[in-house]
Amino acid sequence: MPKERRTYKIWSYFIYWCISGLCISGYATGSTLLAYGLDAQQAIISLVIGGLIVGVLCVACGWMGERHHIGFTVACRFSWGMRGAYFPVIIRAFVIIFWDGLQAYWGGQAVAVTIGAIIPGFAHMKQTLAGGILLTKDFIGIIIYYIFFVAIMRIPPERLQKPFVVSSVMFGSTLVGLLVWAVSNTHSGGPLFREQASPVHGGTGWAMLFGITAILGAWGGGTVGQSDWTRYANRPYAPTLSQLIAAPFCIITCATIGIIVTSCAQEIVGSLIWEPFLLLATLQDYYNGSPRVRAAIFFAGLGCVCAQLGISIVLNSMSAGMDLSGVVPHYINIRRGAYLLAFLGLASNPWQYLSNASTFLTVISGFGIFFAPFSGILLADYFVVRRCVIKLEDCYIGDKRSIYWYHNGVHWRAPLAWVLGVFLTVPGLIMTTRDVTAWNVWVRIFHIAFFVGLLISFVTFSVICWVSPPGNVGIGVPYHEESSFEVDMGELEIEKKGGAV
Repeated sequence: MPKERRTYKIWSYFIYWCISGLCISGYATGSTLLAYGLDAQQAIISLVIGGLIVGVLCVACGWMGERHHIGFTVACRFSWGMRGAYFPVIIRAFVIIFWDGLQAYWGGQAVAVTIGAIIPGFAHMKQTLAGGILLTKDFIGIIIYYIFFVAIMRIPPERLQKPFVVSSVMFGSTLVGLLVWAVSNTHSGGPLFREQASPVHGGTGWAMLFGITAILGAWGGGTVGQSDWTRYANRPYAPTLSQLIAAPFCIITCATIGIIVTSCAQEIVGSLIWEPFLLLATLQDYYNGSPRVRAAIFFAGLGCVCAQLGISIVLNSMSAGMDLSGVVPHYINIRRGAYLLAFLGLASNPWQYLSNASTFLTVISGFGIFFAPFSGILLADYFVVRRCVIKLEDCYIGDKRSIYWYHNGVHWRAPLAWVLGVFLTVPGLIMTTRDVTAWNVWVRIFHIAFFVGLLISFVTFSVICWVSPPGNVGIGVPYHEESSFEVDMGELEIEKKGGAV
């Protein structure tokens, strides 16, 4: 990463995690844990544990970006080989398609609520599409949402700090407003804090483990790809403090507010509503569409729209664009890759797999199955096998001259460790998807898929490399030296050929 593009300071990464943690998916993750039988206190405990683990993983996975100024796509090259690196990049891009579709669907619903606050007739449109699952007004909202998305995506990654601040302030204000409304009307945490836990399967311990796994699965793509953003750091250790503190704080705070507001809203309006924009639409009817309420709904809905635009860019579109631009730099740059993934996300029909809370949590946890082994291999190779020493210039040589060419461009140790990390968790995913009531040893392993995949891939890759050491270990530098221009200019030339942002 050229020095002039490293513009992110400590506060920049704090705002980054305000975007990543203070979002609708974070709000809904905490609330929907209750659907699996946890009481409110147990759900919050799961959030605290999961949030702290996310913070530690962010520091570890972002270290190579901070010290060597390389992103996830380049980092995969020394672990998977120059050709083998395409596999984790394509898998991550494939998963991001569904996340991008999910965020766009929620963003479109938030836009519909915002417009409905101005035009009450729009809020009460009953026409539907997709067999009655998708409201026409929500589809109109999605189209408007994508217009704003396309405009914001024209801003280069190194200049996104100010838009991030606006988004964080807007949605943060929405959360505070909802919390004040909820608590001031009930003078308590609501009925969910008085209910006893009733785990659906296997007891409280398993339910909490699944909750923690769901949290790790939700932010798995963000943690494994942290180097995409830490490479923009203007100095060493700039991202570290924000990752350790801001990441868990924002995740825990947003989801906890979601639980409290959901609980209080159940007492006030009589319904358990997980998503904040749906709650806003309900409140507009509950208070008979008074002008004051509609004004509040408009600004709160606008905050939800800003949150969705921010999270789509930070964790989905921009990251996927970086991945695809590294795979085919001559044809796709960051912006084109983001546009392509956004289109595919819409085509994935997110309203289908979000039709109930159980499916939602299964999908979220399923994502962690693929990301956890990637994280385990990357961390084992960088910290244990190579001791943070890599030869940067060879990460940009796509033939036998590179020490990371291995055998025909593929490092066989990485795919083997990945398969072993995924193997034990796939049967449980299939069984749970087919029958949500299934409960056996495979389903239990799936409930802790992120831990299993991360641990197995980390250990197996380390052991394989100990038994059969790669021949390129110990060659290179422990950090990027500013006096070396080969990698910077090479990366810059690749971006130019692909039409850099």
